[in-house]
Amino acid sequence: MENVLRPLIVLGGSVVLTLLIGWVTDRLLRKADERQTETPLWGLLRRGRVPYQLLLCAALLRGSYDQADLLPGHEVSVGRALTLVLIGSAAWLIVRISAAIVDTTYSRYARAHRDPARVRRVRTQVSLIMRVVTAVVGVVAVAAMLLTFPAMRAAGASLLASAGVLGIVAGVAAQSTLSNMFAGFQIAFGDMVRMGDTVVVDGEWGTVDEITLTFLTVRTWDERRITMPVSYFTSKPFENWSRGGAQMTGIVFWHLDHTAPMEAMREKLRDLLRECPAWDGRACDLSVTDATPSTMEVRALVTAKDADDVWKVRVHVREGMIRWLTEQHPYALPRVNTADATLPPGTEFTRQARRAYETPRVAGRT
Repeated sequence: MENVLRPLIVLGGSVVLTLLIGWVTDRLLRKADERQTETPLWGLLRRGRVPYQLLLCAALLRGSYDQADLLPGHEVSVGRALTLVLIGSAAWLIVRISAAIVDTTYSRYARAHRDPARVRRVRTQVSLIMRVVTAVVGVVAVAAMLLTFPAMRAAGASLLASAGVLGIVAGVAAQSTLSNMFAGFQIAFGDMVRMGDTVVVDGEWGTVDEITLTFLTVRTWDERRITMPVSYFTSKPFENWSRGGAQMTGIVFWHLDHTAPMEAMREKLRDLLRECPAWDGRACDLSVTDATPSTMEVRALVTAKDADDVWKVRVHVREGMIRWLTEQHPYALPRVNTADATLPPGTEFTRQARRAYETPRVAGRT
């Protein structure tokens, strides 16, 4: 009977004690979250209750397993398995706690600062720091797990002896990966590009959606995702429309007839911009920038608070101006001449040219 009750008491007691401690801790965190609503730390820490309870259970079982007298021939294997679970759950809990602290710090910074550029920069740095912390904790946890095996400890001396050669080989083999990692740190702390920035890369316009240590994702206007190594942004030129402020100036072109009413078009441009909520009111202008024998190029300059709004303003102005010209001044639209040009009247050159044009030509006549 004792052989049955002892394992049941040890295992059941460990599980019940784990659940009880986990429940009490969760209740305390919930009350702290309700009292201190200005910080999300306590609510974020509740996300770590699963690895926390797993860590408690593994620690209790690891400490009391010898008293359970269960599977007497496999004490070493069971103990090593519990140690592995203990190390893995501890690493998981550390990552969750670090994420809660980092997210809380970023939330406070975002509330305290109204500059979107600075907030995006801190967001990029925090994201990369969290990825580094996760990678370091994962590597340390795996190393600790491997050291629990005697064969791994015995092989440590030989691994250290060949560390120099392995380091050279690994450096050459991982040259591209290491360059991307250093480029990721350079982007994060050099403020070259941030999450949420509007960029143009390889002729594609989009918004930076994700930045990791090795790659960067750009979300285009048509919801596509372009993934490229972060080293691209440290080795090649690219356009960052959010750098130094999100305000932008847009350009709208029309090719019109030389008779287009420029003053009326300037008045219409101002009317169209007043009707467009995306226009920020900073500037507007309309000028003739080029001319050809058949048309002239008219350019309008408009402004908006960011890239999305400047696109809306350009579309609104282009469409409204073309509709107005079509309805009120159709002669201003480009035309293709299908008749002969009219020469200046009352000149001898005109009479001679008309007579020569109207006289039928006879073959062989000079």
